[in-house]
Amino acid sequence: MRILLVEDDPMLGKAIKYALEIQNNVVDLVSDGESCEAAFKTTNFEIVLLDINLPDKSGLEILKTLRAEKNDIPVLIITARDGAYQKIEGLDLGADDYLSKPFIVEELSARIRSLVRRSKGIATATIVHRELELNPANQTVTKNKTKISIFPKEFNILKILLENRNKIVSKSRLEEALYSWEDGIESNTVEVYIHSLRKKLGQDIIETVRGVGYVVREKK
Repeated sequence: MRILLVEDDPMLGKAIKYALEIQNNVVDLVSDGESCEAAFKTTNFEIVLLDINLPDKSGLEILKTLRAEKNDIPVLIITARDGAYQKIEGLDLGADDYLSKPFIVEELSARIRSLVRRSKGIATATIVHRELELNPANQTVTKNKTKISIFPKEFNILKILLENRNKIVSKSRLEEALYSWEDGIESNTVEVYIHSLRKKLGQDIIETVRGVGYVVREKK
């Protein structure tokens, strides 16, 4: 999952980023409103974790701008402010959820998964396709009820393809799900992971659309 974390406290920001990346997320960290707004112009994120107290502008101002631009990306406000009025203001401006510091990472992760599922119209945590079951909460994949051992980046690719069944997903979109801005991208990385997934799950699971991308299709 590609996450934008907007947090002006360097130590806290790095701690949250590290904790979420351990759970197989790709997290880009920015510390001010200007960098946050610039990030939306270059990268597709699945959710934003937004601190209210930023050095150049309020997180609520950023949220207001997002919604005015008809951007419906899930936004979870994270702040030291725990007053009811700040929560109400954030929710009224279009925030999808609100979490006050201090919090445990497990709760943050659960809220993130719930918001992203809701935004994609997915009712349950487990994604089922033919004989495959993918569970984002515990990062597992089973085939015919047998657990399949796959690497974290393979899991991310498979998750995106299953969430977008019958839709072609471009190579660049998959690369975005694998690497943050700090990471280098090798030209054939996606192809290597797709090849590995086919060996583990079956050659017919993922179809290559030459020059366009990859797709998982429902059986007709």
